[in-house]
Amino acid sequence: MRESVLVRLLFFFRPFPSPPRGLAAFCGRAGFIGLFAAVLLATSGYAQDADSEFASAVSSLTSRAFEKKQVSVARLGEFPGPKALRVLRAMRNGNLYYVKKGKRVVVVAKDAEGGYALTDAITGEALGTVKKRRLRKVGINNNLRGQLRGVIASMGLFAKQPSARLEAARNLLKDAPPGAEETLARALEAETDPAVVKALRLSLAALQVGSGGIERRLAAIETLSGSMAPEVRVLLAGVLAKDASGAFLEPAAEAREAATVALVGIDRRLQLFRIVETLFFGLSLGSVLLISAVGLAITFGVMGVINMAHGEMLMLGAYTAFVVQQAMPRFPELSLLVALPVAFVAVGAVGMVIERTVIRVLYGRPLETLLATFGLSLILQQAVRTVFGPLNQPVVSPAWISGAVELQGGLVLTYNRLYIILFSLLVFAALILLLRYSSFGLQMRAVTQNRAMASSMGIRTDWVDSLTFGLGSGIAGLGGVALSQLTNVGPNLGQGYIIDSFMVVVFGGVGNLWGTFFGSLILGVVNKVLEPFSGAVL
Repeated sequence: MRESVLVRLLFFFRPFPSPPRGLAAFCGRAGFIGLFAAVLLATSGYAQDADSEFASAVSSLTSRAFEKKQVSVARLGEFPGPKALRVLRAMRNGNLYYVKKGKRVVVVAKDAEGGYALTDAITGEALGTVKKRRLRKVGINNNLRGQLRGVIASMGLFAKQPSARLEAARNLLKDAPPGAEETLARALEAETDPAVVKALRLSLAALQVGSGGIERRLAAIETLSGSMAPEVRVLLAGVLAKDASGAFLEPAAEAREAATVALVGIDRRLQLFRIVETLFFGLSLGSVLLISAVGLAITFGVMGVINMAHGEMLMLGAYTAFVVQQAMPRFPELSLLVALPVAFVAVGAVGMVIERTVIRVLYGRPLETLLATFGLSLILQQAVRTVFGPLNQPVVSPAWISGAVELQGGLVLTYNRLYIILFSLLVFAALILLLRYSSFGLQMRAVTQNRAMASSMGIRTDWVDSLTFGLGSGIAGLGGVALSQLTNVGPNLGQGYIIDSFMVVVFGGVGNLWGTFFGSLILGVVNKVLEPFSGAVL
């Protein structure tokens, strides 16, 4: 690189086509070229010094003394660019080793055959694969691990991506290295993203809350009071801490009073967020109960059948989602959407077969129907165990349903539960429209109100029963697809919801869909409200 630049400079200052006149012109041009050559050599020497200093800092990591490693980590944190960051991240993640013979520091990656692929930590050169016995790990302790987090976060404050800078600022709030205040101030001055600016101010206030004048500490407490991060609460509680003699560590009463007010406000907001979170989890549980109980409410209300195999319809829907995902390995984002209609049709068809072969001959005999469907549930569970095995099967959630939305610090709503709430409302609305505005819904309501009169009017009540049972089973299949995003798919999946579904139907009123709707939501919320006091089992 040095030689190519020098050649370009010499080419730029090459002799003119006409020879220079006089010794002064020649000396002037030679002096000009010499000046640039001197600057170039000085720059290259500086680069060589920087490279040698970087190599020295990396090589010092092989020391057994953790104090020396801390000094080396601090030195590496002063180097800009990705090389030092790569070394520090490898050290934090436990991937930094050195070769026993020669103590060459390397970044390792375990290959498929059990060997270790090496990359030179200083130059980035690939060094091939060796056995682990030839290497020794660069060990770290808790103090060094905390220093690494802070130094890496400080270096990430000037990354190109706003998300990386935001993560770095948040990490500095948890563990900031000595001297990070100046770095944070420089990053805050150059930052334009609002979210990163807010995080930087918070991290800077965390460093200022215990040092400096009283005005500076009060301003830092005021900044921290608007955050719900757990680290902020610890910092504010530290302002009110006492020593062994019982005296406050913070001498200023104004700072202690401000910290007390900030803690009270944070506790109030936390209590409000816990209430909102409990309601959210209660609504999500109620949505699951709704989608599992609404099909049971239809069959129970129209046909008077106590179907103990309804939970297995949920289980079959969940396994349908698993099968569809295995059949579409290249399209994981679409597999869940494809599984919804497939589960509705497949599980609905299974329900119609059950109604035609088992339940039809037991109408008017509720005890025999209960026993028969209970035995049928055991048969379906064993059939699934035979086909898919007794172990749970994971259904991978697509990217658009994964993750969470953070409305405020400490309040996180997961996307999968939000989607299940919306999905259950859509299924319930579609069912209401079907029953109210379709000819099938009119016939179903007629059979529910007066079976004999509906039959005398020409309605084929046997087909209405079959289609009703298929509709209820198909909706349960949709519920199984939704449940596959909350839990693993297993043969006993439906057993956890069958009793709750019957409770919802009885609580809301047999055959009353709106009663089922409000009953499921009420029972879901009440369950989550009582769970912290009574426990989940009771």
